[in-house]
Amino acid sequence: LQSRLMPRVHNYIIMSLPYFASGTVVRGFGRGSKQLGIPTANYPESVVDQLPSKFECGVYYGCARVDNGPVHKMVMSVGWNPQYKNEKKSMETHILHEFKEDFYGANLQVCVVGYIRPEKTFDSLDGLISEIKNDIATAEKLLDNEKFMQYSEHLLQNVYKNDDFQ
Repeated sequence: LQSRLMPRVHNYIIMSLPYFASGTVVRGFGRGSKQLGIPTANYPESVVDQLPSKFECGVYYGCARVDNGPVHKMVMSVGWNPQYKNEKKSMETHILHEFKEDFYGANLQVCVVGYIRPEKTFDSLDGLISEIKNDIATAEKLLDNEKFMQYSEHLLQNVYKNDDFQ
């Protein structure tokens, strides 16, 4: 996995992580659940605009919490979604947990702890879906390390104890 990263990108990413974000879940483009079968929770532009200027676009993994609920594994796409030629940068989080209903308006807190790959364009929608499923499997495998997940949960819970952060 690490060999896929160019040294310059790899070094900056390591220095940038963990990265924390918190914000209200808003409606996205409507593609995650409907077109891809992979629901995502989207941050408003104000949260996306807070990303460091050198934060690389791509697919990341870590953990997430909705409101004050339990911490779950997650995978997040950060960038322009070149497959769809987006005009606005986005942060789309797929939480590795099945929720019974949508949670628009809820507070989503994430701790990004690792990088999977850069964003790219695919030859087909099926190619995109296949790669997203690979990203999910990669994140699941990397986060299956019990100590790693405990570390992620600890970071997320302690950073957000301070109400001033949100």
